[in-house]
Amino acid sequence: MVAESEDVLTISHVTERLMKAHPELDAGLVERSVRTAYDELRYARVRTYLPVLMERRAKDLLPSDEQTDRPT
Repeated sequence: MVAESEDVLTISHVTERLMKAHPELDAGLVERSVRTAYDELRYARVRTYLPVLMERRAKDLLPSDEQTDRPT
C-alpha cells in the first residue's frame, strides 16, 4: 500500500511540473500523458528514477511546440 500512495504522489508531482512547464496545453491532456507514462513504467523493478522516466515519457506523448502553434 505504501508503494501505491507513493505512486499517486509521483503522478501528482510530475503532472504539476509538466503543467507549469507547458501552461498552453490542456490540463486533461497533460494528466492523461502522465497516467499513460505511469502505466507503461509502473512495473519497473528499480523505482528510484520512476519520476524522471515518467516525465520524459509524458513529454514525448505531448504535442510538440510546432503542433500547438499551428493556426486552425
